[in-house]
Amino acid sequence: MEQSKEIVSDHQMAFIFLCYMVGSALVNIPSPLITNAENGAWISLLLTSIVGFGILIVILYLNKAHRGSTFFEYTKKVYGKWLTYVVIGLLLMLLVIMVSNIILDVGMFLHNTVMRATPLYIVQGFIFLVAALTIFCGIEVIGRMFTMLILFVMAVYGVFLLMIVPVIEPQYILPLTPDGWKPILHGAYFVFGFPYSEVILFAILLPFARQKEAGTLRRGMIVAYILTTLLLLTAVFISIMVLGPIGTKVKYSLFYISTLIDVQDILTRIEAVMAMSWIIGSYMKATIVLYMIHTLFNEMVGEKSTRIFVFPISFLCLLMSVTLYEHELEFADHVGVIWPLFITIVAVIPITLMAAITMIKKRRKRKKRSKEESKELDI
Repeated sequence: MEQSKEIVSDHQMAFIFLCYMVGSALVNIPSPLITNAENGAWISLLLTSIVGFGILIVILYLNKAHRGSTFFEYTKKVYGKWLTYVVIGLLLMLLVIMVSNIILDVGMFLHNTVMRATPLYIVQGFIFLVAALTIFCGIEVIGRMFTMLILFVMAVYGVFLLMIVPVIEPQYILPLTPDGWKPILHGAYFVFGFPYSEVILFAILLPFARQKEAGTLRRGMIVAYILTTLLLLTAVFISIMVLGPIGTKVKYSLFYISTLIDVQDILTRIEAVMAMSWIIGSYMKATIVLYMIHTLFNEMVGEKSTRIFVFPISFLCLLMSVTLYEHELEFADHVGVIWPLFITIVAVIPITLMAAITMIKKRRKRKKRSKEESKELDI
C-alpha cells in the first residue's frame, strides 16, 4: 500500500483542471442557466467567469507562496492545528456531497435519456467502482489518461458544433434582457455555484504539479480556465440559437439538439456518442473529486502514503449518492439554490481568507527584514 510522492507535469495538471471544470458542466449548465437567465444566460456566464478568475488567482498565489507544502500542511501553518481540522472536516463533507451529486447527476441523465429501465444505483455503483480503481493507480496515471480522454471529449464536441450549424437560428439570441437584469443575476448565482466556485477546491491538487519552470503551471491553468469559459459559452449560444423559446423547457439541451443532426441520411442519431463523451466527462470529474477526498483524509489521519481508504471512501460516497435525495426536484433545488451559498461559506471564504493571511504575514516579514537590513547598514 505504500507509495512514493507522486507528481504530474504542469501541462498534465492543466489538463486535469480542464477535466475538472468541463467534466459534467457541458451537459448540465445550458438548460438551467437559460431557464434562470433566459437570453441573457451568456451574460451571466461572463460575469461569473470574472469572479471565477479571481478565485483561480487566489489558489495559484497560495500554491506559489507555500511551494513544497501540501494543502493540509499550509492550512495548518496559517490556521493552526485545531482550526485546520475544522476547516478540513468541513471541506471533506463538502467534497463527499459534491461527488455524490456528480454521480447522481450522471445516473439521472442516463435514466432519463437512454437507459430508462436501469436502476440508478447500478449506474452509480459502476462509475464509483471505476473511479476508485483509477484513484488506486495514482495521480500520475490520472494525469496521463485524462489528457487523452479530455481531448476525445473536446473532439466529439467540436464535430457536434460543426454538424449543428445548419439548424442554427441567430435571431433567437434577441432580445438580450427581456425581463431586465434580475434573471441575469439569478443565472450568475447559479453558475457561480457550479462550476466557477468549485475552482477554489483545486487548491488541494496544485501541490502535485512538478512546477519545473516558473510560470508554466500558471499559464496552463489560465489557458484551461479560458477554454472552459469558451466551451460553456458556445454551449449556451448553441442552446439559445437552436431551441429558441423552448430552450427553457428542455432538460438536457445539447443532448436534445444532437438528436436533430441529420447529414444526408448518412450521419444521424449521434446522441449516443454525445452521451458517451458526457459520461466520460462526469467520470473524470468524479474521479478528481474522489482523489481530493482521499488526499485530505489521508493527511488528516496521518497516513499520507496509503491507498487503503480508497474503497471505503468510495463506498461511503456511493451510499450518500443513493440516499441523499428523495426525488429529482429536491436535487435540482439543492444544486440551484443551496449549493452556491454552501460552497461559498465552507470553501471560498476560508481559503480566500487563508490567502489574505498569507499575504499579510509575508508583507510583515518583508518589512521586518528591510528594517533589520537598514539597522545593519547604519551600524
